[in-house]
Amino acid sequence: MERNHSDNIRCIEKGQPEYPEKLKAYDHMPEKLYIKGRLPDPERPCAAVVGARMCSPYGRIQAFQYAKTLAEAGVQIISGMATGIDSEGHRGALAGGMPTWAVLGSGPDVCYPATNRNLYERILREKGGIISEYPPGTQPRNYHFPARNRILSALSDLVLVVEAKEKSGSLITAQWALEQGKAVFALPGPVNEELSRGCHRLIYDGAGLAYKPEVLLEELGINCKNTVKSSEKKNLGLASDLNMVYSCLDLRPKSRDSIMQETGLSAEKTGSILVELSILGLIREISRHYYVKIQT
Repeated sequence: MERNHSDNIRCIEKGQPEYPEKLKAYDHMPEKLYIKGRLPDPERPCAAVVGARMCSPYGRIQAFQYAKTLAEAGVQIISGMATGIDSEGHRGALAGGMPTWAVLGSGPDVCYPATNRNLYERILREKGGIISEYPPGTQPRNYHFPARNRILSALSDLVLVVEAKEKSGSLITAQWALEQGKAVFALPGPVNEELSRGCHRLIYDGAGLAYKPEVLLEELGINCKNTVKSSEKKNLGLASDLNMVYSCLDLRPKSRDSIMQETGLSAEKTGSILVELSILGLIREISRHYYVKIQT
């Protein structure tokens, strides 16, 4: 096994014991993998969460929540660390207390996009891993990304597509997964949104309808009955003002001004309550002064 000491990158060849068994089952897999950090635990289930880079707030929220719910049930999340849905899938996994893995279209030492440097470092810090078939120093190329999707799907037990246009790289991942005999699920969305069309096409063609995260857990053979939502437990005993602000939020983004109008609270009071609810893990600011309720 080759090792790059400067970046602690391992090169694992196809014939070596550490090479993932899941990849050995398929043709067209790389002869070498370059790994930074750890490989996924072969004894635990894996799910890929993929989707549009230019996603909507709805897609961003759902990718985070689905990945978080799966991670809390012990499912490992794999994605491609692209902006948008991929990044939210990784963040949701980490919020759910599980490591996560990124399959890159560049060398494992090349963080792409560069804006994801904090996420890249967090994945490694929290005992996940960066995986690539490209040697250290390899810069990203357009044709690398469709190719890396075959690895992403092969490492997963199922693939969840969250928002995709009719011609999308996420659909390439879904196609690879179907050819590999993996379960593919798609998240439904508004019928008039272009970002929903790829998912709706997948559902029309027979993909699973991911109408709630528990559907994916059932597919993986994980019993999710008799669970109590942590958000419900956290909400018990909230002070009246906190509960009033929390109650007027849902999964669709709402501005601070709208919250003030609904509750009648001052700007200062509303702001301090929103901060407190965020610290409690009950809400999330998805863009400046826009908030959503977190379901866990």
